[in-house]
Amino acid sequence: MAYALVALVIVGAWLFCLFDVITTEEGEVRRLPKFAWFVVTLFGFLPGALLWLAFGRPRVRPRVLTPSLGGGYGPKGPDDDPEFLRDLDRRLRGDD
Repeated sequence: MAYALVALVIVGAWLFCLFDVITTEEGEVRRLPKFAWFVVTLFGFLPGALLWLAFGRPRVRPRVLTPSLGGGYGPKGPDDDPEFLRDLDRRLRGDD
């Protein structure tokens, strides 16, 4: 039973890496072309998957928050926009 569980974890990790290679943009892949990483991961099985994770996978870049129009950071919903709320209130009162 333990061998089957270990085998499932290894196959799952290999499949994750294989799909990660496929879905990664060509310009974000490091060290080798994307097709080469696909071949290494496909035929290298576990060592190929580990090589992909260590040397080929794009580095995770921290998300940069930019100021939004209404002040603060991050996306704003329409209920946070004072102009939208004034227009909605005007339309609800029938002042069109």
